[in-house]
Amino acid sequence: MSKNKKPAADGIVYSTNPGFQMRIETGSAAETAASNEQKLTVRLETKHRAGKAVSILRGYIGKIEDLEELGKKLKNFCGTGGAVKDGEIIIQGDQRDKMLQWLLKNGYAKAKRI
Repeated sequence: MSKNKKPAADGIVYSTNPGFQMRIETGSAAETAASNEQKLTVRLETKHRAGKAVSILRGYIGKIEDLEELGKKLKNFCGTGGAVKDGEIIIQGDQRDKMLQWLLKNGYAKAKRI
């Protein structure tokens, strides 16, 4: 996900139409739901990762900034690297138990392991 604040051009680089105007979405980001209302799932995946296992957290509803903050806290607790991409938190290794433990301790009661 890009952190720059440029409007999306939908792949348009140049237009010969003199009346062309680029569409800019002005919709606000969804508000972050309360932690006890989040239906999060934690699963292990190895596909497209050269056989390396990663734990993926899905189902977060809210702003990207809040998701990135949650990802940073989870990476710090697990003591491993990871990333926040496409609305998912990716943690290196099989950290499902640690992630679920941290989520339940911090009020994410509907979190479950798959």
